[in-house]
Amino acid sequence: MLERHGVPFAALTTLRVGGEADRLIEVPTRDELVELVRELDREPYVLLGGGSNLVVSDGGVSAPVIAVRTAGVTVSRDADEVLLDVAAGEPWDALVERCVDEGWAGVEALSGIPGSVGATPIQNVGAYGQDVGAVVSGVEVFDRAAASVRTLSPAGCDFGYRTSIFKAEPGRFVVLSVQFRLAVTDEGAGVRYDELARRLEVAIGDAAPLADVRGAVLDLRRAKGMVLADQDHDTWSAGSFFMNPLLAAGEVPSGAPRWPQPDGRVKTSAAWLIEQAGFHKGFGADLGTGRATLSTKHALAITNRGGATTDDIVLLARTVRAGVLDQFGVTLDAEPTLVGVHL
Repeated sequence: MLERHGVPFAALTTLRVGGEADRLIEVPTRDELVELVRELDREPYVLLGGGSNLVVSDGGVSAPVIAVRTAGVTVSRDADEVLLDVAAGEPWDALVERCVDEGWAGVEALSGIPGSVGATPIQNVGAYGQDVGAVVSGVEVFDRAAASVRTLSPAGCDFGYRTSIFKAEPGRFVVLSVQFRLAVTDEGAGVRYDELARRLEVAIGDAAPLADVRGAVLDLRRAKGMVLADQDHDTWSAGSFFMNPLLAAGEVPSGAPRWPQPDGRVKTSAAWLIEQAGFHKGFGADLGTGRATLSTKHALAITNRGGATTDDIVLLARTVRAGVLDQFGVTLDAEPTLVGVHL
């Protein structure tokens, strides 16, 4: 393990803001990670993967920050499926790229998402019609409440829209590895997202080659500033800052996109609400310092234009959130993990 002190979160997160980590501990192996968490007992901590979904206050963090740097992918076959056991610290998009190259279907539409494998079940990461929860077969965790290592089944993970038991009970679980069950095929099960189907020129439900799906998703994400690039400030973000609201059917504003959910609620577009409330792409140049704005490519991302602070980001987020609430009566919930920050 490597321990450093006074490390700025601006160097650890894709949003490039935040104060210092008083104590940053980089952990390279599973066993060392378990040992460290046992030693900390019930002491508060912050888990850090790729830093792509984290907003930390300008005051920084005095609690230990555990940077998960574990690595390793174990592959086994089961008839026409492949079973993967992946260390939490593995980069997510590198895993997706390998799956596409090997002909393992189920995560190809999740291409281009930054961060680590261990973070994906926490948020139940999803995009373009796919969710991680649909292909997770188990999550190995250290359960601080039981002081033991255990593996949670998909049902035990309690996956929902951008949520899970890990998000519902913060601080209890440390993800050690994630197991995936993927189909062995050159084509996906069927495209389920309108924008992606149009890009691929297929009908909803039609299959497409995995490589084509990955390529199309990467193109769509780049056009929205959602693929990391140092020279592009639209990618200096935490991805989508607000989640798409889940509302009762009668609460969805007139004209807003509607995606019926299995529980009877309707999901609508946070980006549509933001833009219809008057917050255009690039909004924020005249707000506060102007160092934080909505992306010029996608109204759902809050970006650092260079030299922004967390306070700049929070001011913009609060302004947008209040405007949507005033216009539509809908409260937007933040998607990133907020540490020392309140909207």
